[in-house]
Amino acid sequence: MNIKVIAVAVLLALPAQAEEAAGMIKTAQGKVEVVRGGQRLPAGPGFAVMQADKVQTGAASSVGITLRDNTLLSAGANSSLSLDQYAFNPTTHQGRIDASLKRGTLSVISGKIAKTSPDAVHFRTTAVTLGVRGTEFILEAHGEED
Repeated sequence: MNIKVIAVAVLLALPAQAEEAAGMIKTAQGKVEVVRGGQRLPAGPGFAVMQADKVQTGAASSVGITLRDNTLLSAGANSSLSLDQYAFNPTTHQGRIDASLKRGTLSVISGKIAKTSPDAVHFRTTAVTLGVRGTEFILEAHGEED
């Protein structure tokens, strides 16, 4: 009977861990939305960004996001950024970042994951996949509207 109780406790704990925010919006100007589970949610400072979220900005808009490993993301006007995968262990600083810029501009200052696990950080556009080795960079993508 104790095994069943332990198994249930473990299963109940799994969704909470899976739902941990990847980061948070720190700055937002103009129209910023997060597409999550097919819903468009207006987003501003303090809004939690989750793995699998798509962050979109409108004309004359921008957003600044800080991920849990202190990676800084800044997207400009008319941008569409998908956080495809995100995992971070705050004890070991190991993790993974996979993100896609469908359109717009993105400035990145890498955080702890890129320093500890440089092969585990990838940013994609329709034309290129960028592996990060602990640096700062800017991407621009000319994709279609979502």
